[in-house]
Amino acid sequence: MSQQSFNAGQTRGHAQKKAEQWTESAKQTAQSACDKTADVALSARDKTANLTQSTQSKSADASHSTRESAQHGQEQTAGFLGQTGESVKNMAQGAFDGVKNSLGMNEKK
Repeated sequence: MSQQSFNAGQTRGHAQKKAEQWTESAKQTAQSACDKTADVALSARDKTANLTQSTQSKSADASHSTRESAQHGQEQTAGFLGQTGESVKNMAQGAFDGVKNSLGMNEKK
């Protein structure tokens, strides 16, 4: 009977050792998965921050470009209206002088 007890104890010891190895392996696997998850989360956060910065920069550039384009358009419009106003004024003056000449009001006495 003592041999049976010895064998049972030995088997129990091997089983306990195997269980401890499996437990340690499971802990290592879980820690590895946790580390990989943390790395992926950090990478995603960094990519999100970079995309946000890039989007903000592009938005600012587009806004600046739009503002410059609008300012240029205003300048062109002001120049065009100024020229048109001057042309209308000159035409009106010419018409007025023509009417005065026709009526003889432009002659010096």
